Amino acid sequence: MEFLQPTTWADAVSAKAEHPHAVPIAGGTDLMVGLNFGAAPPPALLDLTAIPEITGWERDNGTVRFGAGLTYARLIAELADVMPALATAARTVGSPQIRNRATVAGNLGTASPAGDSHPPLLATGATVEAESVRGTRLIDIDDFFVGVKRHALAPDELIRAVRVPVVGPGQQFAKVGSRNAMVIAVCSFAVAIDPRQRTVRCGLGSAAPTPRRAPAAEAFAEQALPWGGGALDDEVARTFGEHVSAAASAIDDVRGTAPYRRQALAVLGRRTLTWAWNAVTA
Repeated sequence: MEFLQPTTWADAVSAKAEHPHAVPIAGGTDLMVGLNFGAAPPPALLDLTAIPEITGWERDNGTVRFGAGLTYARLIAELADVMPALATAARTVGSPQIRNRATVAGNLGTASPAGDSHPPLLATGATVEAESVRGTRLIDIDDFFVGVKRHALAPDELIRAVRVPVVGPGQQFAKVGSRNAMVIAVCSFAVAIDPRQRTVRCGLGSAAPTPRRAPAAEAFAEQALPWGGGALDDEVARTFGEHVSAAASAIDDVRGTAPYRRQALAVLGRRTLTWAWNAVTA
């Protein structure tokens, strides 16, 4: 297995063009789990940890852009106030040691249906910034996941950054698992309410072949929320949860049954919408 370790982003992009089958790694947490369980090693590894250009973040014109090398630990410490749902999801990722190495970009690159960062990215309308020797391409998060552990990146593209709109405090994430962290989600859910635009977006995880939104739930909430002010009606929250549950294409597996996942998503939808609305109206 060939090991490539560029020290600049330009060299990384060139290396990916020359070795399109090289697997990019930062924390390498998902990759190492697979190797430890006997998965065939990739023909080459492209180590991105020595590239300083992709470890920072910036805020501009209502959007936070953070590099592919920004760790979960830094995201929690530095960006929880502007990306609360993503920060909440980040806190559930692995152990402190893993969060000090793992990245959102790595989670996207794995494209697992159970990826913890995926529901908040869907809920906030994120954009993935991909780059190759051919140039830069922006991929809407709704178009990024194309199949089970498959994404829309071309073989010669690398994720350079992720752009997340700042939609305010009305964001929540929750997941069901056998414990709070170091566990793959049985199911997960995120919601983001933008009171300025009067819009609601949400994302489901570990409930379908790919992470997905729940358009019927979003449309219902946009019509039913008391945008003029006031408390959220319990029946509105319950119905929203039912729409969330109906959006799932859950299966039975070692972590849970399909009926359990659908029931759990209904509860997560009801709870997170209530929490998010309370944050908006606080």
